[in-house]
Amino acid sequence: MSDIVYIEYRFTVKPKEPASDILIAELGEAGFESFVEEEDVVLAYIQKTDWSSDILDDIYILGNSNFEITYQYKEIAQENWNATWEQNFQPIIVDDVCMIRAPFHEKIQVDYDIVIEPKMSFGTGHHETTHMMLQHILQLDVENKTVLDMGSGTGVLAILAGMRGATNIDAIDIDNWCYLNAKENVARNNMDFISVYEGDVTLLKDKKYDLIIANINRNILLADLPSYAKCLNKGGVLLLSGFYTEDLEMISQKCTELELKFEKNLERNNWVAAKYVN
Repeated sequence: MSDIVYIEYRFTVKPKEPASDILIAELGEAGFESFVEEEDVVLAYIQKTDWSSDILDDIYILGNSNFEITYQYKEIAQENWNATWEQNFQPIIVDDVCMIRAPFHEKIQVDYDIVIEPKMSFGTGHHETTHMMLQHILQLDVENKTVLDMGSGTGVLAILAGMRGATNIDAIDIDNWCYLNAKENVARNNMDFISVYEGDVTLLKDKKYDLIIANINRNILLADLPSYAKCLNKGGVLLLSGFYTEDLEMISQKCTELELKFEKNLERNNWVAAKYVN
């Protein structure tokens, strides 16, 4: 992977909220893979092979007069990525019991200590959606459950499920870099019973799960929900995130059509993580 070249965009965003969240969501749909947030700056990364000079043409928030957003971009070689992350990546603690840290961070006493190599994968726990999904998993009884982590990124959600007693876990991501990074992180946390796959919902044929976790985006969730419903065991739990508060009604309506019952949701800076039961 050392020959991969990324394009780094540095966006200065004023006011930062909620503009940065909207910007990140739009960039994610345009193909950007990873983000770092600073005080009034969003760094966004995309592989050069996926980049084009007009890639920002459909990023609508850039034309919103309510926000002042400027940017510049440059190439960044993959071998420089770890140094970039080490400068920006800080450990986080979720509900005082779960820590997400890099190998170079000091370990502290928590119930769940998750170590991820901070590479070019979404899902460090810093983003609101990942944080809330971690909270949902902490509240669930997953002992001996079968679990699917769809759009797994770093694999952090699958790893927490494994630490909490789930015994049969699949982690799936369509992105090759995420797939490779999740495999590394699964091994790093001694979660060898987690199976990591590169692909999409077509891999779910004849699969059954007690818990399905999908932190992606609204449009993909709406398209893939029928596949999730088919794979969810009776009494199973579906956790969805990657969308905004105003999208919850649309997501819930689709789930109702599939006979999935809304139970509750968490909200954080206008992002939502919702729980449905079969």
